Amino acid sequence: MNKKALSDVRVIDFGHVLAGPTAAMILADLGAEVIHIEPFSGDDSRHFGPFLKGHSAYFMSVNRNKKSLAVNLKKEAGKDIVERLLACSDVVIENFRPDVMEKLGLAYDEVKKINPGIIYASISGFGHDCLPEYKNRPSYDIIAQAYSGFMSITGTENGETVRAGSSIGDIIAGHQCAISILAALHYREQTGEGQRIDQAMVDGLVYTLENAIVRHSVSGETPVPLGTKHPSITPFQAFKTLDGRLVLPVGNNSLWKKFCSALDKEAWVDDERFATNEKRTSNREVLVSMIQEVLGGKTSEHWQTLFRDMGVPCGPVNPVPDVVSDKNLLYRKMIVEIEQQGAGKLTLAGSPFKMSKTPGEVRAPAPLLGENTRQVLSQVVGCTDEEIDSLIEQKVILAVK
Repeated sequence: MNKKALSDVRVIDFGHVLAGPTAAMILADLGAEVIHIEPFSGDDSRHFGPFLKGHSAYFMSVNRNKKSLAVNLKKEAGKDIVERLLACSDVVIENFRPDVMEKLGLAYDEVKKINPGIIYASISGFGHDCLPEYKNRPSYDIIAQAYSGFMSITGTENGETVRAGSSIGDIIAGHQCAISILAALHYREQTGEGQRIDQAMVDGLVYTLENAIVRHSVSGETPVPLGTKHPSITPFQAFKTLDGRLVLPVGNNSLWKKFCSALDKEAWVDDERFATNEKRTSNREVLVSMIQEVLGGKTSEHWQTLFRDMGVPCGPVNPVPDVVSDKNLLYRKMIVEIEQQGAGKLTLAGSPFKMSKTPGEVRAPAPLLGENTRQVLSQVVGCTDEEIDSLIEQKVILAVK
């Protein structure tokens, strides 16, 4: 087995629910030792369904490859344990409101006194460096989607705007945070200096608006939901077939000619209304209607086979059951099964980081609450068995027997 890319990196994960844990899980997939700090009640997401034999599948899905240290930070002895851990770690990740870590005495300015080289990453709704009235404003993913403008361009055409089907604000923030951490680690290798990372969920989603901002700045238009349609390329959307739906991104004139040939509609190529992408987009409504009339007469499999033979991009709109049984995703280990202690077998998404020497990997299931408390205190902090037993008795730490 090749050495993991981040096998020499230790991460202290104060994250809860999704954004912070996602950033930490990315680093864990890439080999970092990630120690998830939890209160005695556990990460909030341990109480989110669905449940498998009493264990949260939600929590399991974003906390694999980690260790769990359950500690009472309201006690000085608990804070002392964490400070000793921070002194020998590389990265801190937290996604509380900006004032929470300050109240715990574990804000960046305090932690860098303990460990000047620490990479300290914070994820919040509107950022730590922001206007005063935004600093402690609570933010959930749905608020970030709405505030950023992301929700305003998501939904059916002429319909209600909608939240994306997953908590994309949290997930994007987690991924961008992980990228910043990797860059900061590289910078520290060059200079020896740690730094602070200030990741905002709203910032992350504004970054994903693609061409919506420039469309507005160039034309003055207000982008609105278009369903599956692309605002400036036609045809580029989902169509109904006899038994399902296919997406067809016909992105240039060469593909347009192949597409027309596949439909046995070569006359469309010479139709002045559809001569260029700009004209096809201007006449989108009539063109889409014409295409839909043809595609609706045969099955998705028929059209996929034909389009692929002709070199026309296409793809099915897969429901989740088809995703988890997809042979290529299974081959690429993007759908994996793990044995979760106390819960049994669980199917979840694999690691998307495919590299020839140091790929991401699902090595271990999510930990039970306090499962690694003894191990971490003994092997990392250097506590004796007697010290650990005393801390358990004082209710400073919680450890699985």
